[in-house]
Order: sequence, then structure tokens, then C-alpha cells
Amino acid sequence: MHVVECPVSDPDARLLLEHYFASRADGFPPERGTYRVTFPDPALFLPPEGVFLLLRGDDDGPVGCGGIRRQDDTTFEVKHVWLEPPARGQGWAGILMQRLEDRARDFGATAVVLDTNASLLGAAKLYARRGYENIPAYNDNPNATNWYRKALG
Repeated sequence: MHVVECPVSDPDARLLLEHYFASRADGFPPERGTYRVTFPDPALFLPPEGVFLLLRGDDDGPVGCGGIRRQDDTTFEVKHVWLEPPARGQGWAGILMQRLEDRARDFGATAVVLDTNASLLGAAKLYARRGYENIPAYNDNPNATNWYRKALG
């Protein structure tokens, strides 16, 4: 496995984002309504405003993705963290999160934030292990039920 930066418009990034959005729509709690798909604005994921990362497997195929985008001078937001189901359970999500946090730090961030849905239990466990703390909502994402922040040391 290795991690590479790429534009969100890259065909492999697009494919992974399509898988991510399809999975979220399929598993979205019905009481929350319909999952709203919003493909990321490519300009928000270009340095120094952000970055998009792909995880590539041993065969160089795309197996995961995630990005960060600037919220303000000291805070970046983690977005669209996804691993293909066969790639899960190998510690790669933690590696991806570490790389995203490192890149945010490289851009001058002292904190990262993210939003998620309570139905994503694995994601909540990952964020807790990585030191993310619950915070009040910082955006109006209709898909989100939980918001987190992590100070970058």
C-alpha cells in the first residue's frame, strides 16, 4: 500500500468517491431522509487550500481516499474518507488519517475538524482512537449528525 496526492477529478479518485457516495446513500438512516451527494469542488483540494489523497494497493489499484480542505487560517476539515471493503481491517484508515493530519499541519493547521453520521460506527471508533473530540455543529451538512475536532500537536 502507498499514498499519493491527486486531484479529486482524477478518474481513480472519482471512482472511489462514487463508491463512497453510493455506500452512504445505501446505508443512510431512513429517518434522516435522503442522503445528499455533493462531489467536492476540485479547487478546494489543491495546495495550499487542501489536498486529496489516494491509497493504492500492492497492485497499484485504488483502495481508499480522503481529503482535507481549509476552513480558516488554523483549521482544516477532513472529508470523504473511504476504504473499499476488501481494504478494511488492515490499519490503512489510520495511515490515511495520519497523512491527512500531517498535510494539514504542513499547511499551518493547529486543528482539524470533521463531520460524520452516527450510523458510521467504525468511523466513530477510528476518530475516537485518533483523539478526536465531540464538538457542536460547525456546519449545516444535512447528512451529518456528529462533529469532531482534534488539536494537532
